[in-house]
Amino acid sequence: MTKISAVIITKNEERNIGRCIHSLEGIADEIIVVDNDSTDKTVEIASGLGARVMSNKFTGFGEQKHFAQSQASNEWILSVDADEEVSSNLKESILSIKEAPKFDAYRVNILTNYCGKWIKHSGWYPSYKIRLWNRNKGSISQDKVHEEWFLHDTHGQVGTLKGDLHHYSYNTISEHIRKIELYSEIGALSDVEKGKHVSLLKLWFMPKWLFFSRFIFRGGFLDGYYGYLICKSAAFYAYVKYAKTRQYSKMKL
Repeated sequence: MTKISAVIITKNEERNIGRCIHSLEGIADEIIVVDNDSTDKTVEIASGLGARVMSNKFTGFGEQKHFAQSQASNEWILSVDADEEVSSNLKESILSIKEAPKFDAYRVNILTNYCGKWIKHSGWYPSYKIRLWNRNKGSISQDKVHEEWFLHDTHGQVGTLKGDLHHYSYNTISEHIRKIELYSEIGALSDVEKGKHVSLLKLWFMPKWLFFSRFIFRGGFLDGYYGYLICKSAAFYAYVKYAKTRQYSKMKL
């Protein structure tokens, strides 16, 4: 039987961490939580539910998740965010491959709940990401945001698990706006470090195109009011990130 280590990174996730850990029961042979100086009850709740909790300074999502994986005892890693929950169908799918995995890694489909509504379009669904992998077959990118897992061997194979990973994103629009500020800051600084520049044309055009493509081509209008908000927020995120990147690159931070 293949043993799986579930890894979670946290920062003030007392609202979500209990649900996340409970959903891992029966499929994770160990649960590792790497916390970034939470000031709420995140650590207390995670420890009480049997997770192995440790602290590590946050320097970026890719680096933090890489550190979390390095603390795991098992060859197979299941990466789950604190505000996510393994659905019953996904749990069955994971259990079915624990006996003998046929692939080097597995992607899962992430279904997001936004302000109480499950979003089925808007560029948010379907959303396949590799979340279960053999640690010896690949590595996590060191990106500050939007980190990914890559195979070492281009001929390696990635399977797809049935069932959704439920993502409880934001309870309020205010939470979303605060996250846009955080992610745009990290993303802009990361882009400046990589030597990227943003033209006035890109700053003007890309946010508009992003909204149009997501709302029309990717069916955001089918998600109603919240679909509109999500598509507008995606455009706003792009605008803020590009504006910051343009400013910071001129400041030569």
